[in-house]
Parts: sequence; C-alpha cells; structure tokens
Amino acid sequence: MNADDREGERGGEEGTVEPQVASHAELPEVSHKVRRRRTRRTRPRSKTIALKRMTRAELELGARLFPPVEDVERPRTRGECRGESRPCPWVACKHHLYLDINPETGSIKLNFPDLEPWELAQTCALDVAETGALTLEEIGAITNLTRERIRQVEVRGLLKLKTRRELR
Repeated sequence: MNADDREGERGGEEGTVEPQVASHAELPEVSHKVRRRRTRRTRPRSKTIALKRMTRAELELGARLFPPVEDVERPRTRGECRGESRPCPWVACKHHLYLDINPETGSIKLNFPDLEPWELAQTCALDVAETGALTLEEIGAITNLTRERIRQVEVRGLLKLKTRRELR
C-alpha cells in the first residue's frame, strides 16, 4: 500500500481526497516584525574600465574611433545647459549620469552598461536636483546605486558641508 492509497482511504470515497484545513486556532501567530524581502537587482551593476589595464593598441583604436569634438560649442554654465535638448548629448560632462570619470586614475565607470546614453530616462544630475526632494529608492533607480549607498553619499556630503561651515 503506497501513500496515495492511504490518502484515498482517509477521504471517505475511494479516489477523492478531502483537503485538510487547519482551524483558525491552530494557525501560528504572525510576528509583527516582518522583514522586507530583498528584491533581486533588476539592472546590471556598473562596469569600470581601468586605463591601466588597456593596451596601447586599444587606446589607439579608441582615439581613432572617437576623435575629440572641437568644432561644436559646449554649454559652459547651467543657464546655457538648461535650454539644451534632452537627453543630454554631452556624456563627458561631470553632471551626466551615464558615466563617471575618476580624475586621479582616469578610469571610466559606466553606470548603465546595458543602455546607451539616449536610452536613459534622466541624463543630467542637475535636472534631477531641480525636480525637488526624492526618496532614496528613486535616486537609486536614477543613478543605478542601492538605497544604502545613496544614504552613505548623503551623510558624507552633509559632513563635508558641516566642516566647511565650521572653518568659516
């Protein structure tokens, strides 16, 4: 006699199984401390390209493929930039959200390696700042960082402002 045969015998009629429902008194009490489930990262992590690891041939190829643009006037102030078309075409600008360049090492961090610059919903950090207060989750989605990392950056920035104010 296997387990399926025994269940059929408990069900009353042969071949039917009555579902066993626990009464309300038998259910365990749910704790009021419910942990938030961590959701899986929906975007790929940012990718860093270190110039130290690039070969001379790769650097020369990059210079040939992407020569510097000198004949186009770039905006120099926020006032000039505000009226420009969006998404912002100036990826090398320090306020552009597509990539970050480390001035000490020259490494390039692609914040959104799965997207092209024109596919970003927001491209300028100054435009995001003008919209007003945002939650840590919203800022994290815009910058491809976690909520905790955004909180750490916020604390560091506030400490810098506090020390500058104390020096005056």
